[in-house]
Amino acid sequence: MSPTRRELALALGYTFGDETLLTRALTHRSRGSVNYERLEFLGDSVLNFLVADLLYDRFTTLPEGDLTRWRASLVRQETLAAVARAIQLGDYLELGSGELKSGGFDRDSILADALEAVLGAIYKEAGMDMARAVVLKLFTDALAAIQPGSLQKDPKTRLQEHLQRHSQPIPTYDVVSIGGEAHAQHFVVACRVILLPEAIHGEGNSRRGAEQAAAARVCELLRCDSNG
Repeated sequence: MSPTRRELALALGYTFGDETLLTRALTHRSRGSVNYERLEFLGDSVLNFLVADLLYDRFTTLPEGDLTRWRASLVRQETLAAVARAIQLGDYLELGSGELKSGGFDRDSILADALEAVLGAIYKEAGMDMARAVVLKLFTDALAAIQPGSLQKDPKTRLQEHLQRHSQPIPTYDVVSIGGEAHAQHFVVACRVILLPEAIHGEGNSRRGAEQAAAARVCELLRCDSNG
């Protein structure tokens, strides 16, 4: 194992027995057909389950809604990218020349996907108990920072609850346009609610981000109650 891989093992708290599995988990699709996408798919599910399990055990009095929102906060792209940067995961990524030139090693989406892929690889090689230990190590600070009752609901949730309180249909979201390169897409989404005469648009670097931006604008117009 190279010195850099040893440093990654220390940061993860886990040493891979199968170096090819780790290499695959660190290889972006721009590098070739053998890449981390399948492991990312698996790691996404593993991470969601383990974060839910850790929250359930740690916060025994939190209701389902709060647990769901805290899980979403912990597994969102920005949080995963921050965790990946903390262990310098970008330094180990295998990227195609185009991604290297465009700074893919420090892009939130790639870092988040690669972290999920690494967790998926750990699960495949060592099982759920080891994956749980690694997730606990990586997310210790994020878990410790949680203050029950302090997390505001996201705009889409606030908007839907506002409409339901007023016996109105839930909002609809439609993608208006997708622009930009494959590695840096830009989404425009239209949010429609019966209480407003026209659709409200939101923009973001993902469909979810654009939907949240549109919902936030609608909430401003309708003066939604952020406390639900």
